[in-house]
Amino acid sequence: MVDRQHRPGAKTGSGGPASSQDANIEHRERLKKLALETIDIKKDPYFMTNHLGTYECRLCLTLHTNEGSYLAHTQGKKHQTNLQRRQSKERQEQNIQLQQNQTKGLQKKKTIKIGRPGYKIFKMIDPTSGQKQITFEIDYEQIDASWKPFYRIMSSYEQKVEQFDKNYQYVVFAAEPYDNIAFKIPNMEIDMEEGKFYQDWNKDKKKYTLHLTFKDRQNKQSRNQKN
Repeated sequence: MVDRQHRPGAKTGSGGPASSQDANIEHRERLKKLALETIDIKKDPYFMTNHLGTYECRLCLTLHTNEGSYLAHTQGKKHQTNLQRRQSKERQEQNIQLQQNQTKGLQKKKTIKIGRPGYKIFKMIDPTSGQKQITFEIDYEQIDASWKPFYRIMSSYEQKVEQFDKNYQYVVFAAEPYDNIAFKIPNMEIDMEEGKFYQDWNKDKKKYTLHLTFKDRQNKQSRNQKN
């Protein structure tokens, strides 16, 4: 509790005017206390203890010295905003998958896999913006006629094959009857502007193309400084 009795202009025994900074501190302390009392941190999928003994938020990639600090963070604007974005993205992906299944009239059945598809990867730098770019070309020569290939961006903590690494994320490609394939890419925001992101399914050549451009903050900052 903040002592307000000795503030300039405050009467002895009264709680003088609180600054916005003190009010924010008290607000964070109340959130931390409430979180400690009501939240089971062990069930939080974004909570992780690292090799240094401190705590990390897998969703926001922030470090915390104790559980109280982490729980206070989960009640803050940044975590809640990222949580809403994650939930919105998951709902969108679920709806897309549901629509695909309904369109194809698929029923659960065993599919005989024929292995991984052939692929090519092209890494480049945008000559104008200096942004990193990757193009994937996946060959699905024996794809099921009722299918259209699709991709999904997966965070490092979602996959179970490799050890969690906050510096990377994965792009996964799927199409029946092929095995899913995944590639590790930098954990950077994808630039969705026109011409910087696109996907294409060539039915005649049975080739699926995905082009990604990353928002490179360092390059952007250096360009702003030059300008």
